[in-house]
Amino acid sequence: MAEPGRAVRADYPAFRTITTRWMDNDAYRHVNNVVYYSFFDTAVNQMLIDAGVLDIAHSPAIGLVVETGCRYFAPIAFPDRVHAGVRVAKLGTSSVRYEIGLFRGDEDRASAEGFFVHVHVDRETNKSCPIPEATRAFLTTLQI
Repeated sequence: MAEPGRAVRADYPAFRTITTRWMDNDAYRHVNNVVYYSFFDTAVNQMLIDAGVLDIAHSPAIGLVVETGCRYFAPIAFPDRVHAGVRVAKLGTSSVRYEIGLFRGDEDRASAEGFFVHVHVDRETNKSCPIPEATRAFLTTLQI
């Protein structure tokens, strides 16, 4: 890390690009804090879909968010392009902790860093279940 407590791009094994939208800006002319959580969710779920381990309509096991957090370092504003770095910090039997760094344009230091924890549940019963093997295999490629 280049600065204590603030990630750089090299700290993340995978990235997704997200385009900001006009409506993401708030009255202070930067992306509103709640939008950052949408960026986190979009980056992780797009990776899972692209890897073929999540079918949002049919997967028998789904991940539900049980905890989230974010630290903000520098503003992002429309029309910035955001690169979301994703890593897996902890992989349990039924849960996974994702950490996401949001990088504005070509900047090397994160504008914001966040995390969320998914607990995998059976879609029908909503009860905790083990992370499916194919999903676990993909998630290991994102571990730090």
